[in-house]
Formats: sequence, structure tokens, C-alpha cells
Amino acid sequence: MSQNKPTRIISLVPSQTELLYDLGLRDEVIGITKFCIHPDEWFRRKQRVGGTKNLKIDLIKSLNPDLILANKEENLKEEIEILQNDFNVYVSDISTINEALQMIEDIGKLVHCQQKSIEIVNGIKAEMMTQSRLEKKDKIDALYLIWQNPYMVAGNDTFIHDMMLEAGFNNLVKQNRYPMMTLEEIKSINPTVIMLSSEPFPFADKHIIEWQMQLPNTKIILVDGELFSWYGSRMLKSFQYFRGLYEELSS
Repeated sequence: MSQNKPTRIISLVPSQTELLYDLGLRDEVIGITKFCIHPDEWFRRKQRVGGTKNLKIDLIKSLNPDLILANKEENLKEEIEILQNDFNVYVSDISTINEALQMIEDIGKLVHCQQKSIEIVNGIKAEMMTQSRLEKKDKIDALYLIWQNPYMVAGNDTFIHDMMLEAGFNNLVKQNRYPMMTLEEIKSINPTVIMLSSEPFPFADKHIIEWQMQLPNTKIILVDGELFSWYGSRMLKSFQYFRGLYEELSS
């Protein structure tokens, strides 16, 4: 990795784009994806270099970045390997909260904002300590849906799984990654709660009604997918949200 402070950064990961903003970088970030919706001013004004899995490789090359931020899960290996031939690419691989915290510090070092990155990490840890001090009953059995057709859920080796545990939920899915499940399989598991995430599939109130008809004894709720799945500075907001969610469901 270069010892010089990067001045032409492209982020291919929405949560890490927001992190760069919260680290205080402004002019240094020259490219983002169409899914990098936070902060809004960057979403409206920064150069977009495609989607996370459909990059405009030629455009990225023309921008001549000195640092590209990518992620193993969110970006395509083939596209990242092309960029690695010519550019300095940092590829994160996040499946736990601890890995997310380490990533924040790593990026802080890369962009010469180490002190600010440590402040963000310490803020997240403080929120987690507040979370862990709460006396909770048994964890609530839950499924976390990320997709509607076919039904796809968060598996037990994902960042979402780790965040569910921290939020007071027992993820009933035993498979890895994001397995497909049939309605019959979901019924047989008999979750206490089904979480319908706001992303990547945009679940809405109408889906609550549909699911409630199929599982009348299960609590169906919409949840903020960003607060469960964005591994970056947005985690500062996650745990207060989790506390409210748990209290609402356990009362």
C-alpha cells in the first residue's frame, strides 16, 4: 500500500463510501457507485462508476484513482481483478462485527485519518457496551429476509447474523451465506419474528400483510436493512435502533 495520502479515491462499497465522508474526506473521493446513497450530497454530485456488480471499468481507469475500496461480497471478483492490475485496491471481507471494526481502522490508516477512525470505532464499541448491559430475556427466534422471489434469508456466517445476535435475536437459519427457502420450510421453522429488510429487496407494508396471512402466529416486521448490514460508520446508529426494536417486540 502507498505511504502517501491518497487524493483520488473511488469507493465501490456503499457503507465504506459513507465511512469516507465521516472520516472527513471531501475532495479526495472522486467516484462512487449508484448504490452509494449516503451522504445525499455525494450521491447527487459525485461521479458514479456503475453498480457494485456492474462497474464501468473504462470510466474508472480514466479517473486514474490512487486508491479503490472494494468488498469481496459486494463486488465481482472478475471486475476487481481487472482493476488490481493497474490500481491500488483495498478489498474488505466482512462477516463479523469485529472484522467491521478492524476494517474501519484499516481504512483510517490508508487515507491518513487514523485518529478519526479510532474515534468512530470507540463510539461503536461504547454503543455495544450499552447494548450488552441491558438485561434481556432469552433471545427472540427470528428469520431475516433479504429477498422476496425466491425467498432468501441471512445465513449464520454473515455480518447480518452477527448484528442479529447483538440486537437480541436468535437467527434460526443454520446454513451459510444467503440460502433460498420455501414457504413450507419457513413455516416448519416457526419463527417468533420474521424481519423483512428494506434492502436489497424493498419490502413494504403490503408484504407484511401477505406474510401475516401465511404465518398468523408469527410477528412480521419491517426493519432498516442499512442498520443491520452496513459495516461502517452507520453502525454508530445501529445499536440504539436495536434497543428500541427489542423492547418493542419483547414488551
